[in-house]
Amino acid sequence: MAENTRKPTLAEALIPITFLIILLSVNVTVFGDASLDGSNQIVLLLSAAVAAVVSMRKGTSWKTLHKGIMHSIQSAMPSILILLMIGSLAGAWMISGIVPAMIYYGLKILNPIIMLFAACVVSALVSLATGSSWTTIATVGLALLGIGQTMNINEGIIAGAIISGAYFGDKMSPLSDTTNLAPAMAGTDLITHIRYMTITTIPSLSITLALYLGIGFVFHSGGDVHEIDPVLDALSGSFNINIWLFIVPAIVIFMIVRKVPALPALFAGSILGIVFAFIFQPHIFHEISGISGDPDKSMYVGAMKALYTRVSVETGNPVVDELLTTGGMAGMLSTIWLILSAMVFGGIMDASGMLKRITEVIISMAHSTGSLVASTATTCVFFNVTASDQYLAIVIPGKMFEKVYRDRGLAPQNLSRTLEDSGTVTSVLVPWNTCGAAQSSVLGVATFTYAPFAFFNIISPFMTIFFAYMNIKIARLKEKQQSTDELD
Repeated sequence: MAENTRKPTLAEALIPITFLIILLSVNVTVFGDASLDGSNQIVLLLSAAVAAVVSMRKGTSWKTLHKGIMHSIQSAMPSILILLMIGSLAGAWMISGIVPAMIYYGLKILNPIIMLFAACVVSALVSLATGSSWTTIATVGLALLGIGQTMNINEGIIAGAIISGAYFGDKMSPLSDTTNLAPAMAGTDLITHIRYMTITTIPSLSITLALYLGIGFVFHSGGDVHEIDPVLDALSGSFNINIWLFIVPAIVIFMIVRKVPALPALFAGSILGIVFAFIFQPHIFHEISGISGDPDKSMYVGAMKALYTRVSVETGNPVVDELLTTGGMAGMLSTIWLILSAMVFGGIMDASGMLKRITEVIISMAHSTGSLVASTATTCVFFNVTASDQYLAIVIPGKMFEKVYRDRGLAPQNLSRTLEDSGTVTSVLVPWNTCGAAQSSVLGVATFTYAPFAFFNIISPFMTIFFAYMNIKIARLKEKQQSTDELD
């Protein structure tokens, strides 16, 4: 039996969004960084309930809404599984000495002036090679954060630099899923898409790097930097630091470059981390397990705890002790709770037609090329906030705007570039988005703490809008070949 459903009005569609924004604002004010511990999840579920009530009053059945919720959660399952695996990898790489070795050698090479600049560049190169911002942040990102913290650099700034570099690589790498998804949605090919993205991405990255370098000089001239020798002594006194430990991250990066899916690659990295812990850090297992007199049991318990729960290594140096603490898979559970809650809200908003109603209004306001690109970017950000998933923030606007761009004589690479410049990079700036929740949990830095310093992610959508309004490198369908030649 067909549902007797009427189209939601704009006012009805905005009710759950308004409710969500107000309660999230209250949460941040009352709970601060602790809002991610559970209160934001409850707000998302309450907002989902409001959306359900509004949609059911206009005739949408609970069966339809439930189907939308299940579809939304299903789309987030790959991210949830990867998040669990990243938790185990972080624990394995900590007790094996891999992350401590990265921090140790990084402190010997880097200095506070270039630290932010270097963190962004290193993250960008690794992410470009692997095509994965998540893997980059969970591996070298953690080490870079530790290096920055020992140099007394604000954790929000160093996390912002890491995320900026990681999302540049994710956005530009031909191995990235979003880099392949965006042109597929827009109707162009991968190579044209990447080449066209360089027009806006290189200026965005250049400004970002200049800002980090400038902050580095200011920080160095006025900052009180921790003496690093005690940190180096604490690391070398607690771990067997050697270059052989870098074999594991090299293998993981090689696997991802060879297009091994992220989940098995991260799983392999976790197991190899435990194996290297057996070889190089057998003494760590006794401390973690608390078992003496039974080496085999001690190693087994220690390995399991490193993979699934919170473990820490005591060095006697409080700065180092804070760095050498991980939550394992269990440490990711509150983040997974947040993602599931966000998917419930996004699923109801999508199934009820409220998201579509809001985006229709946005499209109707786009009259010029500049306003069309601005509308696309706004829609991508809107879906990152409401649907809480970067893939939906690319797929849905891509489907919505493809015909509009074509009808206005704009080549599809304009759309694909805008989807990446706004959909991919802004996802990590939203605390309840799968990306924002994941990176906040992995780095241990609240989203609102690092977001103001993720300069690349902030600049990118404005850069693509600026180029559109200034009519710079806007490819037209009748001039498609000419525009492509200009990029050579």
